[in-house]
Amino acid sequence: MATRPMARPVFATPPHGEPPMETLRARLAAARERTLALTEPLGAEDMTAQAIEEASPTKWHLAHTSWFFETFVLARFLPAYELFDPAFGYCFNSYYEFAGARQPRPKRGLLSRPPLERVLAYRRHVETGLQRLFDRGLAPQSEAAILIELGVQHEQQHQELILADILALFAADPQRPAYRAAPLRSLGGAPEPLRWIGYAGGIVRIGRDSGEGFCFDNETPRHDALIHSFEIADRPIANAEWLEFIDDGGYDDPSLWLFDGWAAVQREGWRAPAYWERRGESFLAMTLEGLRPLEPAAPVVHVSFYEADAFARWAGARLPTEFEWEAVASEEPVAGNLLDGGALRPMAPAERFQGHARQLFGDVWEWTGSAHLPYPGYRRPAGGLGEYNAKFMCDQHVLRGGCCVTPQSHIRASYRNFLYARQRWLLAGLRLARDVSR
Repeated sequence: MATRPMARPVFATPPHGEPPMETLRARLAAARERTLALTEPLGAEDMTAQAIEEASPTKWHLAHTSWFFETFVLARFLPAYELFDPAFGYCFNSYYEFAGARQPRPKRGLLSRPPLERVLAYRRHVETGLQRLFDRGLAPQSEAAILIELGVQHEQQHQELILADILALFAADPQRPAYRAAPLRSLGGAPEPLRWIGYAGGIVRIGRDSGEGFCFDNETPRHDALIHSFEIADRPIANAEWLEFIDDGGYDDPSLWLFDGWAAVQREGWRAPAYWERRGESFLAMTLEGLRPLEPAAPVVHVSFYEADAFARWAGARLPTEFEWEAVASEEPVAGNLLDGGALRPMAPAERFQGHARQLFGDVWEWTGSAHLPYPGYRRPAGGLGEYNAKFMCDQHVLRGGCCVTPQSHIRASYRNFLYARQRWLLAGLRLARDVSR
């Protein structure tokens, strides 16, 4: 195993904050069209139901992303803009206290009205307003243009959520319907042996500054972080390896688990990742292509932080810190099995081991051992946008790298996703790390 010097992060994605206005207009249109395209396999009934508290109905996502543009952009910057329906503020606000009362999140599935046709009319109304705003002329560095860019990024987040949430819904349906049909494929063989790549410690630059292109506020400011020498696995943990954890009694040994994690195992009856179903001596897993056999070499998905942490302890390793992960990922191009590729499922590595970490972007979000906290010097954005990320900087853990339903233009090495430790419905897996003796 070779030890590689730790390079300072270099971002592979080109800056795309504050683009020329026609480029921004085109990106806006493309994002809105893709959201609708993702709903094409669904019926109106599919788009109204809500499976679990964390998930939202597809119809709600369609309306909420329009509410976001209406509330943050059109109501502020387009003269004489008329709200499509004043009641929609209550129905489709997510968690913004500044915007007032809202439908409780666990009860979004009760919004059988407005019907889908009216939600689609709402989207068209908002898009017409945005085009009018562009036609009036927008400066690239204007507040309105910056907020439209934020709205595009927000829409991309909800594209991923639409697919994750419809999977949760279909997994709860006893018929186990598929979001899309696909032929059965070869399951492939066992995963390649896990390999370890060493990195020398040192001071590294983490995060982003606003001049480097779009980023969310929780990625700022760019700052120095101290990393000690460590090793990281060359790929995420695979299904076959998780089966070994199960067979070795991983869900039965309290010594492997954090206190709250073991309580969750007992309370929820966890015996495997979410959407796994035991059939005799083997498992099937619910996917966007329906109930399928496990692919041994594909990354395990739909595990909580508690499960990822327990597996790492069982394996004699740990989860990487988010700073270790970013320092490694900043050396690699932002490419992989993302939404643009159309696979819609985690896949075995496309390339054999060549001395560097693989699958850092796409396939599965990777849990880190880091809490979602503000970076040194962080300043919460003023007004309602301060609620976007800042109020979630407590009791949540950071995930990195995107997954197979994340748009490629949305992800970057510095991107910080975050979830509560118990949550399993998003497409999250893990990569191991371990300390190096000094």
